[in-house]
Amino acid sequence: MGNIVWLASYPKSGNTWLRAFLANLIANRSVPVPLNELSRYAEDEANPDLFSELGGRPSSGLDIEEIAVLRPQVHMAIAGRAAGTCFVKTHNMAGSFNGYPLHNMQVTAGAIYVVRNPLDVAVSMTHHFGIGLDEAIERLGNENVATANDAQFVSQILGSWSQHVRSWADIKHDRVLVVRYEDMIDKPVKVFLKIARLVTAGVDRTRIDRAVRHAEFRNLAGMERQGGFIEASDKGVRFFRKGRANEWRAALTREQVRRVVEAHREQMQRFGYVPAGF
Repeated sequence: MGNIVWLASYPKSGNTWLRAFLANLIANRSVPVPLNELSRYAEDEANPDLFSELGGRPSSGLDIEEIAVLRPQVHMAIAGRAAGTCFVKTHNMAGSFNGYPLHNMQVTAGAIYVVRNPLDVAVSMTHHFGIGLDEAIERLGNENVATANDAQFVSQILGSWSQHVRSWADIKHDRVLVVRYEDMIDKPVKVFLKIARLVTAGVDRTRIDRAVRHAEFRNLAGMERQGGFIEASDKGVRFFRKGRANEWRAALTREQVRRVVEAHREQMQRFGYVPAGF
């Protein structure tokens, strides 16, 4: 068994919140871990420096096939330089792309997958990516979606929201934990306790409670207001904007809700996201 624990999600679904909790759990400080120190506690598999080093040229010049070829080597390098368990952020769906694995199973120890109501994901996407609601809804249903390859991140293979969720949630393994974003909001201690039990040998409830407090949305948003956040988009919108559930009720029309539900009904039902009347 390897040493990488994947911190996986479709974009705008709570990945950073998960990483903030784990960083505070590991650091065990009296004050919250600063946002721009999160990378010290969790690697990012889309880090362009890793691909540039192994590819022998700037990653921004690599095409998506070349990135796919390098990805298992990048994961091997991340695992090899870690002393013990290594948390690694990924927005890739589980599986493969053109025959190349999106996650190197030889160095994998487990995964935590965060799923969020796609109706709220669509709203969050409009603010983070600077697109309209209809475009966000179209992207959620597009099975050929990949993220951009730029100076900040290499391309990652998303597929549609349903594809992404199914690819991770269908994995039957005791080291793969699926949690709902909404439960992280409503039952934070219960959910983060499950996460802690997956990744730590002993569970110190006091330490977990403190990590949960330090990773509260208001603390993360406050730190971003004071010192910025390197992962924020270039659209001038805060990364930690509201952090609430059911924002879609005031943002989406009934027709837009219908389109999302029709495209993703199976996985939405699976996680209790289909609104009454749809």
